[in-house]
Amino acid sequence: MIQRFYRSRAFLAVLALMLILPFTVGEHAGATNDVQKNSTAAESTETTSTEQTSLTEELNAILQDERLAGALTGVSVRNADNGEIVYAHNEDIRLHPASNQKILTGAAALATLGGDYQFSTEILTDGVVRGKVLQGNLYIKGKGDPTLLKKDLDAFAKELKAKGIEKINGDIIGDDSWYDDVRLSTDLNWDDESNYTGAQVSALTLSPNEDYDMGTVIVEVTAGKKAGDQAQVSVTPATDYVNIVTEAATVAKGESKSISISREHGTNDIIIKGKIPLEGSASRSWVSVWEPTGYVLDVFAKSLQEQGIKQIGKNEVKRGVTAKDAVLLATKQSMPLKELFLPFMKLSNNGHAEMIVKAMGKEIHGEGSWEKGLDVVESQLTSFGLDMESILLRDGSGMSHKNLIPAEQLTKLLYEIQDEPWYPQFEHSLPVAGISDRLVGGTLRNRLKGENTQGNIKAKTGSLTGANTLSGYVTAKNGEKFIFSIMMNNYISGSMTEIQDRIVETLAKQ
Repeated sequence: MIQRFYRSRAFLAVLALMLILPFTVGEHAGATNDVQKNSTAAESTETTSTEQTSLTEELNAILQDERLAGALTGVSVRNADNGEIVYAHNEDIRLHPASNQKILTGAAALATLGGDYQFSTEILTDGVVRGKVLQGNLYIKGKGDPTLLKKDLDAFAKELKAKGIEKINGDIIGDDSWYDDVRLSTDLNWDDESNYTGAQVSALTLSPNEDYDMGTVIVEVTAGKKAGDQAQVSVTPATDYVNIVTEAATVAKGESKSISISREHGTNDIIIKGKIPLEGSASRSWVSVWEPTGYVLDVFAKSLQEQGIKQIGKNEVKRGVTAKDAVLLATKQSMPLKELFLPFMKLSNNGHAEMIVKAMGKEIHGEGSWEKGLDVVESQLTSFGLDMESILLRDGSGMSHKNLIPAEQLTKLLYEIQDEPWYPQFEHSLPVAGISDRLVGGTLRNRLKGENTQGNIKAKTGSLTGANTLSGYVTAKNGEKFIFSIMMNNYISGSMTEIQDRIVETLAKQ
């Protein structure tokens, strides 16, 4: 009985164990899976943390470059998908953006004016055509078009000829009143004003070529027929508005070339100095004109003459305002803003930036001035969530050494605008690293040609004396897209672009 009792108890114990075991094993199996999941998540977090530490160490090492000694560098890197800061170095220090200022201007313009916005130029008259004579004044009214070319003025003249006009008994008047008459931004250095980078801004202006370097002429210097001859000079487009003073001489073949081309302040006297050897390469320079409205009038008058249209009587070619009762005879529209953005951003055209600022002021506040235009830019930047207490706007192009913005505010802007409907137009306008086509690679066409960077970096460059910047987008090898801003100020010598490229290459290889 006792043995049977213990055997029965043993049997029951075994049976109970068999009934309980599957549930116990299941619970432990489930617990084991949770541990594995937690372990995997921890390993992933640890890997991400390790990668982050590695990137930070690499970028910190680059910023130890001796060329940065005594300079001030701000760097901000964000994840393009969520905006989180990936790397930061002096990211909240206000620095001069140079032409990275065009990122601010460009974003505000697309938000305000839209990619389909067009500038225009109009031909009007307050007179009537009697026979073949226009009895009255002929007006050419500019509305800020930076793409007006000599061929457009020729087209206007042909259109007038087609209307039967062969003579004008009245004044030919250039109307630039669409914008104010302040020609140069507040902080432009005096020695920049004769260069194309410091061209004057007028609502009526002319460009010499299809880069649309408004308000400039192209001056080309070539050798004379023999040593000792005066150098030969040509101007495009042909105009008497500038006065060429040639003090340059032709020297023997093989001698060194040293040519300077500059315009004297307050005049249109362009002085050519130096020497140019026989069979040597030409020297070419884009020189800004003093008062672009008069420049347009001079070239337009030549276009009329070329079509056989003569001005008769004691009439003038002058600047003025279109009569209120004037009727429209012809008009020319610029390309849409989204197309103009290619030469504007990729070639970093300062004149376009300033013209666009005045256009925003005119459209929103009814005044084409820097003050009103920059008010619009500030308003748009505020709407993107930028901290305007940390930003100072002085112009649209970045030529001012008083523009200030922290790197982290630039990356914030580049992050926020990704959801805007016009963002593809903005991104398309950025220079693309290592692509030789000027209207694709732009100012980055000769940089970042490595396997990980060529065609991968889309960014805006910036350069002033003592300031060099680069801000944009890069996709890493692991698929992560970064937004970066690299701002270097207060350096005296050395290549900042090489250091910038190393930073971007480091991001690309992640």
